[in-house]
Amino acid sequence: MGGVGICLMGYYGVPRAEVYSIGQDKATANVLFKDAVAMCRANIPGAEEDETDTLESRGEVLIRGEGDNAWKIEHPETGSKFQALANGEAISGPRPVAVLADEIHEFKNNHSIETWKRAIAKMPGDAIMLLGTNTPASTQLVGTEYSEFYQAVLSGKVKDDEAFAFIARVDKKDHERVFENEDCWKKALPALGITFPIENIRGEVNTAKQLASTALSVKRLYFGIPTGVDEFWMDDEQAWLDVQGRVDPQKLKGRRCWLSLDLSKKNDLTALSAAWEPDPNNEDEALRPLQVKTWYWTTKKGLKDRARRDLASYVEWAEDPKIDFTAVDGSTIDKTFAAAQVAKIAAEHDVQFLAFDPAGMADFMNACEDIGLPVWLFEGPGKPEGVGLKLVRHNQGKRRVFEDRQLTMPTSIEKLEDVILDHEIVIDASPVTTMCAGNAKTDTDGQDNRCFDKKKSRGRIDGIVTIAMATGAAFMTEDKGPDYDEWLQDALAAR
Repeated sequence: MGGVGICLMGYYGVPRAEVYSIGQDKATANVLFKDAVAMCRANIPGAEEDETDTLESRGEVLIRGEGDNAWKIEHPETGSKFQALANGEAISGPRPVAVLADEIHEFKNNHSIETWKRAIAKMPGDAIMLLGTNTPASTQLVGTEYSEFYQAVLSGKVKDDEAFAFIARVDKKDHERVFENEDCWKKALPALGITFPIENIRGEVNTAKQLASTALSVKRLYFGIPTGVDEFWMDDEQAWLDVQGRVDPQKLKGRRCWLSLDLSKKNDLTALSAAWEPDPNNEDEALRPLQVKTWYWTTKKGLKDRARRDLASYVEWAEDPKIDFTAVDGSTIDKTFAAAQVAKIAAEHDVQFLAFDPAGMADFMNACEDIGLPVWLFEGPGKPEGVGLKLVRHNQGKRRVFEDRQLTMPTSIEKLEDVILDHEIVIDASPVTTMCAGNAKTDTDGQDNRCFDKKKSRGRIDGIVTIAMATGAAFMTEDKGPDYDEWLQDALAAR
């Protein structure tokens, strides 16, 4: 970063260019600034061993201050300057071409970063801001916010043509053996063995092997392993990625189907999932496993603001006809949108029942009546049955109920995890579903009963909730048929 600052200060063609390095305090800001000073005082490549040929000796730069007390670099030819400032240190009328913010995980708030962004935005041309950071801990909110934003840009969840990021960290598969496997260290430390002596890391690692508190900081600061935060909702994230595919309802006609619905309270997501039973004898291998597809609705009102807050490409998703994500008019989602999609699926497929989160279901049943879709509420075995589509309650908490064949979230999560790990499911690949799965966190009790926890989750999780509900419903149905029984026994035996 120090070298970039020198380049932009005097060698980028901008007269009177201003470059600033900032940090939580002056000492932090000085780290990269002192690197820049050292570069200006180092021999230019090609100089003879016994001669002094530096930017300073040539007079190309003027360094204010002696030794470690240097505080400003000037480029007389262009009238440019490069200096370090503590977080919040004010100067009069800055016109920066670059602000280099180092160690932002140590920042207590992002006020100064946002202020400098506004200053940069006033400058014409290629204004640049670089943020150098380590993987933040959960208590370091500024670093976490920027880290999650730039990860969202790299993953395609957020579209921002002005944002560029490079993240160096070890892979998740390296986490458990990172101290023993030196081969993976360069993934997080590209300059290892070049400007960063590997002996230094070995010394830190040797200490970390003995001290748990040191191990956490070494994993975070050197290898980019998050600490203080939960990982993916299931242990094997790669298994989840492996079962993402294409689910085409038109190819699944004639197979039994189970639906699940999670209605939004206001302007959250409404999610509807459908799960089609396995067909082990299908000639198309991709159509043999359980097939799951999800439809989403949200409101147009405030969509851009919610997209920015949730770090999600809601606007782009709503405009993409290949993504089943619909933004509807109004400040709340009319339940008839979901009811109409349920009616369409029920007309074309052998729907066994719809599992639902009880919140908001009275309005959904009224919507079904409005569009002419007959529905009835299942009250338990032996109770009178109604006419039309059967609706079955799905409990959302950690409580596991075994009597009356009730649907519970701990059981549904277990079933979903089982078929994912056994690759006996295809989940329709959707960026909305990917977002929901990535946001999800689970809450667990003393008996290892789990449920999805919307309050603890990082953002919208409605899609993963309905996928679990639909999978649980497909396993609970009373008359699965011989093919389903055979598939289920094979899946359980393979575990």
